[in-house]
Amino acid sequence: MARQRPDLDISAPRSMQRAGKFTGLLLLLFSAALVYLAWTLVTKSPYYMAKSGGTTYGKVLDRSGDVLFDGTQSLSNYPAGQFADVGSLIGDTSGQMSNTIVARNIGELANYSFLYGNGGTTLLNTTLSHTANKTVWNAFGAKNGTAIAYNWKTGEVLICLSKPCIDIAQGYANLDSMPSGSLLCKAFYPTVPGSTQKVSTLIAAYEKCGIKKVNALEFSCSGSWVNASGGQINCHLSSGHGMQNLSEAFANSCNPYFAQLVQSEMLPLSALIETYTRMGYSVNGEEAEPLTMDGITIPAASTTLTDKNEFETQWGALGQGKTLVSPFQLMLWEGAIANGSGSAIKPYLLSSKTDTDGNVTKLGGLKPTAQMFSAEAAAAVRDIMTENAANHYAWAFGSRRCGVKSGTAQVRTDGKEYENSFLTGFCLDDDCPVAFCVMIEERTSSDVSAPQIAGTLLNAAAAALAE
Repeated sequence: MARQRPDLDISAPRSMQRAGKFTGLLLLLFSAALVYLAWTLVTKSPYYMAKSGGTTYGKVLDRSGDVLFDGTQSLSNYPAGQFADVGSLIGDTSGQMSNTIVARNIGELANYSFLYGNGGTTLLNTTLSHTANKTVWNAFGAKNGTAIAYNWKTGEVLICLSKPCIDIAQGYANLDSMPSGSLLCKAFYPTVPGSTQKVSTLIAAYEKCGIKKVNALEFSCSGSWVNASGGQINCHLSSGHGMQNLSEAFANSCNPYFAQLVQSEMLPLSALIETYTRMGYSVNGEEAEPLTMDGITIPAASTTLTDKNEFETQWGALGQGKTLVSPFQLMLWEGAIANGSGSAIKPYLLSSKTDTDGNVTKLGGLKPTAQMFSAEAAAAVRDIMTENAANHYAWAFGSRRCGVKSGTAQVRTDGKEYENSFLTGFCLDDDCPVAFCVMIEERTSSDVSAPQIAGTLLNAAAAALAE
């Protein structure tokens, strides 16, 4: 009987199988790399061409088509003062300013496409109203400062200015003699917020202690108050306000009242820190994410809270000491208060882009922030702020339904001491759903006031929204 031959194993050795799989993986990775390279060439080539100077640039327009920057011709061809109020916000292609719309979106502004090379004119359309911006700019008169306002329902930034400001049509030949801050939009940079900080402290108290309990809380002010550590908190009214409840103390911006609130047993330091952190503060050196808008970076607010019985912590919770907040972030919180949710719609400035072929891409849109504080706290603070505006600021806002908090920030820079004046708030009118912040630098009693500028701002914003 013939012996049966075993079946032949004609499969490849395992080592060859592994090699084949490895080769296949390399081919897959190579293909993916080619796809990524092609994608990069198509989408990023305008940016690289812009950075290399190998292309021209398009235009930045306001919400009605007015020109805020023009890379197609000399800016001197425009009327004098055309760019005087927007230079440090919009910027230009000179490289002198980095945290501006043009600098952060240089690739989007390049008149170049990968397929067709240098072509037509690119347009970046913004939500800004140039007319409203100039109106508020003029309202500052000879004073420096900043103002920013946005539609808290949609996120559209309507007004954003900073004085002094570079006029990009004039160039940089006299850069060394320009006033300090001319190349920065101060709306985006943290500064001492003064008593506008009491809004954040009140939110923390509401969240921890409850609305009825805080609203009924009374403290006395005799003009100054000595805390548990022997530190003295002074009131701006040297004769004092006497016994007050929250509504009265908020309207009076009474430092002793709020210092006693911070020191009270009902508000633990941990609760203050937790609320501040959720609102976006960097507390005690802990990192907080910076805010962004269309590529522009806004550093996070910061403060130091280590001992609620000690002067520095109480002073920081009142908006002095080491507390720093940008007008942009103050405005953002006001948006979350105005809508009563504790979460704001993120502000944006770029509404659409038109490429060199005439294709329009929509930008911006409704994008909510994370929950910064509770809806209950937002609604309660809104009530306090609207009561304050109705009782004390009707002269500035007329019949508009507004909520506001004023602040006076004591600043010391290069051995010089002065006061900046703030007003932050919102309007609830259907024709003017606007949150805002106004800051006047080195204000004296004879200067234009923040409420006066805010009244002009709201009227200008309402007119822009009606167009």
